[in-house]
Amino acid sequence: MAMVEKSGSAIGYVARNLLLCLFVVTTILFALSCYFVLRSTAHNRFLSSTFPSKSFVDVKGVKREKENCRCVKDEKSVTAGPLKVYMYNMDPEFHFGLLDWKPDGKNSVWPDIQKYIPPYPGGLNLQHSIEYWLTLDLLASEYENAPRAVAAKRVYNSSEADVIFVPFFSSLSYNRFSKVNPHQKTSRNKDLQGKLVTFLTGQEEWKRSGGRDHVVLAHHPNSMLDARNKLFPSMFILSDFGRYPPTVANVEKDVIAPYKHVIKAYENDTSGFDSRPILLYFQGAIYRKDGGFVRQELFYLLQDEKDVHFSFGSVRNGGINKASQGMHNSKFCLNIAGDTPSSNRLFDAIASHCVPVIISDDIELPFEDVIDYSEFSVFVRTSDALKENFLVNLIRGISKEEWTRMWNRLKEVEKYYEFHFPSKVDDAVQMIWQAIARKVPGVKMRIHKSRRYSGSVSDTGKESSWSSLIPRSFW
Repeated sequence: MAMVEKSGSAIGYVARNLLLCLFVVTTILFALSCYFVLRSTAHNRFLSSTFPSKSFVDVKGVKREKENCRCVKDEKSVTAGPLKVYMYNMDPEFHFGLLDWKPDGKNSVWPDIQKYIPPYPGGLNLQHSIEYWLTLDLLASEYENAPRAVAAKRVYNSSEADVIFVPFFSSLSYNRFSKVNPHQKTSRNKDLQGKLVTFLTGQEEWKRSGGRDHVVLAHHPNSMLDARNKLFPSMFILSDFGRYPPTVANVEKDVIAPYKHVIKAYENDTSGFDSRPILLYFQGAIYRKDGGFVRQELFYLLQDEKDVHFSFGSVRNGGINKASQGMHNSKFCLNIAGDTPSSNRLFDAIASHCVPVIISDDIELPFEDVIDYSEFSVFVRTSDALKENFLVNLIRGISKEEWTRMWNRLKEVEKYYEFHFPSKVDDAVQMIWQAIARKVPGVKMRIHKSRRYSGSVSDTGKESSWSSLIPRSFW
């Protein structure tokens, strides 16, 4: 019996060892297989991109140098030089024709700006005139030996461009032609938007990218009301997102541009804390709808403060000159949400070197990815501003030294919000182009993603293009 027990235990011991060895061998083989699989995929993904060949050879032995060059072009930084912009040669009715300019000949689309520049209407029209300045800047970029640095350069081959520029003066169209005349069924502004959508969606450039690389100007909050939902894949240039759903416009794909200030800039400003007698200044429309209710509430809270100017004002009866004088004599200027989160008062304040007090919870600010507004502005939540004595106590608590620091910073940043023609280095025109350029990598990524399944084979065996998979409402 003892011998049998010993024999059984010996067999069990051997069996356990064999199982252990088998487990170890299996584990090693599994680890090795994983290693070789990962190594092979890593080679395809990384090695060839780290050491790219000058040309590729396909299965037929045909060199594909062109494709290699295209990939390098796609990956290079957009900051290597001026933004390359292809601009549609659209009918003048979309741009300078809205300024009553008429072409000299049948083939003339643009005015010869070396001889004559159609003037833009003044007053409040100027607030949303960015379309005018950007278009002029592109036209001027064509001239050789221009005595300035350019942020954007017009190109004539759309495949070489970083973005496609749509020269529709949409804000001007809204301001001047949004009313329906007695003999019209629809306004000229609405008709132009319909023509614009038809034109753009018929272009090969639009079809190639689904419109993602198109730059569409809609700075006035009410401009492009009819076309915006049809052109949403494009990059909008806006004043804010107040009247846009996030599926149509958002901070990821679109650009917020500054208003053009309408008050007189404070040149050679030698004022200081003690020479500006008004503590807090606001002049404008007090009773507004939507988020602008806060203006009315603040008026009731601040109207009896002796060193606070809070009154109704408009451009009539010298209103712009009065506002200029008031802001130039004020330490702080209120920028309160109106019908939409933004208003031109912020940029009037900057031009006046009057420290902005921003009360607009949903505001998006121009160039905020490169400019820190907290260095020259005071931000106050709406809920706090409406507490009794909160706002005035907060402003009174800012020291002379702190105010002077922000005042000096205002004088440094004001150039970023000035519109010039010809444009100047880092002025508002060039800053907008630079903001567009910073969006280009994201635009390219979205275009590349849209091509993932282009040319895929459907269940029926027919090749399908990406555009056929997009609902008709997209266009």
